[in-house]
Amino acid sequence: MVKNKAMNFGDIFDKWERGKSSGYMKDLLRDNEVYGKNIETGNKKHGSAGQHRLRSKKPDDVLDIHGFTHDEAWLSLDRFFQKALSKDYRKLLIIHGKGNHSKGEAVLGKTVRDFIEQCPNAGESGFQKGAGGGTGATWVLLKK
Repeated sequence: MVKNKAMNFGDIFDKWERGKSSGYMKDLLRDNEVYGKNIETGNKKHGSAGQHRLRSKKPDDVLDIHGFTHDEAWLSLDRFFQKALSKDYRKLLIIHGKGNHSKGEAVLGKTVRDFIEQCPNAGESGFQKGAGGGTGATWVLLKK
């Protein structure tokens, strides 16, 4: 969602293509209030009070997919989200690990990100803080 129309996506893309750093891109998107599909904001910087409460609440359910293949993880995520929606859950936690034993990129972390991106019921997401799993555990807010 673009709130400030002073700079359109084409302008942003042109600047990016001219070799600006990813830090520049993040700043540019933030400064122009461009948000991804996962952020529904009432307040342009931090979202609504309800979103803040949801971010800080304990998850309604947890799924641990350590040791799963990509296909097993995808199927488990699909079932997990279906169950959560049927029970009217609002926040989920997915433990996927950091991929320390993977060759190359962490397979399960990428699988979770890809699933969340394509799932119409997945809202805002992020990593658990510190002892909660860090980058090895992803929380997701469900859209109603």
